[in-house]
Amino acid sequence: QVRLQESGGGLVQPGGSLKLTCAGSGGVIYPHRMAWFRPAPGKEREFVAAISQNGGDTLYTDSVKGRFVMSRDNADILVYLQMNALIPEDTGVYFCALDRERWRTVFTTVPSDYSSWGQGTQVTVPS
Repeated sequence: QVRLQESGGGLVQPGGSLKLTCAGSGGVIYPHRMAWFRPAPGKEREFVAAISQNGGDTLYTDSVKGRFVMSRDNADILVYLQMNALIPEDTGVYFCALDRERWRTVFTTVPSDYSSWGQGTQVTVPS
């Protein structure tokens, strides 16, 4: 069972940047798509970004396109979320997660399709 731990959150002024890191242990992530989620009004968790197994393909929710970049390092079991041009609406606890299905060929944005949730890291962008 892979365990995930997020880090890198903090308080940043609007327009600033943060880089979140998700570190895995206890297993491998290379067969799995990975994703980042955050809370949203009326939802337990909102999809933010996902990345394919080899890192060659990514998917972003519309509100972060052009501002966030997701990447991964399978050898070191790390996943990243570079967050640029941050806005107050980006405030929240960010969680990384591992797709339950190995070698899935399409992206899923459904939280229940993911497992191994970390504890999350808080990102605060004041208004």
